[in-house]
Amino acid sequence: MAPVVNKSAALHSESLSDEDDSLISPVDNTSINKTYITRGTRRFTHATLALFCAGLSTFAVLYCVQPILPVFSESFHLTPAQSSLSLSVTTAMMALGLLITGPLSDAIGRKSVMSISLLLAAFFTLVCATMSSWEGVLAMRALTGLALSGVAAVAMTWLSEELHPVFLSFSMGLYISGNSIGGLVGRLSTGMLADHFSWHISLFVVGLFALAAAGLFFRLLPPSQHFRPSSLRPRKLLVNFMFQWRDIGLPMLFVVGFILMGSFVTLFNYVSYRFLSAPFSLSQTVVGLLSVVYLTGTYSSPRAGMMTARHGRGVVLMGSLGLMLTGLIATQFATLFLVLPGLMLFAAGFFAAHSVASSWVGHRARRARGQASSLYLFFYYLGSSVAGTLGGVFWNGYGWMGVSGFIAVMLIGGLILANKLRKIPVLVKKVR
Repeated sequence: MAPVVNKSAALHSESLSDEDDSLISPVDNTSINKTYITRGTRRFTHATLALFCAGLSTFAVLYCVQPILPVFSESFHLTPAQSSLSLSVTTAMMALGLLITGPLSDAIGRKSVMSISLLLAAFFTLVCATMSSWEGVLAMRALTGLALSGVAAVAMTWLSEELHPVFLSFSMGLYISGNSIGGLVGRLSTGMLADHFSWHISLFVVGLFALAAAGLFFRLLPPSQHFRPSSLRPRKLLVNFMFQWRDIGLPMLFVVGFILMGSFVTLFNYVSYRFLSAPFSLSQTVVGLLSVVYLTGTYSSPRAGMMTARHGRGVVLMGSLGLMLTGLIATQFATLFLVLPGLMLFAAGFFAAHSVASSWVGHRARRARGQASSLYLFFYYLGSSVAGTLGGVFWNGYGWMGVSGFIAVMLIGGLILANKLRKIPVLVKKVR
């Protein structure tokens, strides 16, 4: 017997805007095709924990160097912009790798690509901890970024394929909340360990943590039920690539990804330098502890996913970008009582906006979802590499005011794009 589907979802017309997603009411579990993963089931619990581990490990490894950029500057006699390359080269290689690992997962499977990627990222982080030269550090960080691309490109695609569409935004938010906690763990551990021991020890601990997370991920993630392998023929890849760019909404979402990650990384790259200097003059340990602001993402990401069902993706995305801008303004003051809440608002807005934008890509992609997600994340991490390094120029020339002005311009551009996306007709996805 064919499964029963909520009528308001089935009759969704392409003439409706993406704001009209609020018309879709919850679907009862008894009416859903059992091959989809739904809330309240054992598979949902395992999938949630597995993807949470993946996000946790990815962001811990990715951002573990961020609070110790000043330590690198001192150890290797580098400028802030040069020191930021330890993160920028990682995200640059992630961006390039995404163009390969996304289509690769379309051909050989999601779980295998993600499992190998997590294992290699942990290995390269452990090796990085043994490096004695700056060139060695950069080489290992580049390989780490290439490895992490296999997780970043595939995780969202796996969710969009295996989770019922009604629960996708919520589950995407839970995955991204793992990213926020991972960012906290990476920054907090390296900041404190580098202050009391060395940056070598701090990276080694993060590498061991990532290795454990990779094992849990492989054990917990359910096998794919909806994956259908596709060819890796270059001609087909090119056709699918052009297909993504013909969509009216996807290119704008790609640019939004660039803006989000570029703004986020730029702010947290250089706020460490600000906190270590007057008038704050904080220790490396305290700077690491301030990473608790990442925890706001554990609430804002799934919350944003749920809010899209009532208010629409465009409205929630604009509100999240506005929250980032408000937090940025608060960081202009010279007191922690205002700067710390500002960082919390900025982080909450970032994780919420990324949750909305990334799930929106999965919603609009009509085919080759792995490639569509890869393109979004290519621009997302390209923003980290380009803006994160460029922010050092503004820091050297104009201090924190220059960095903030640079970020503000990007966020205003994001608001303009979000408003345009809000008015684009929605694409209908049939629920089977």
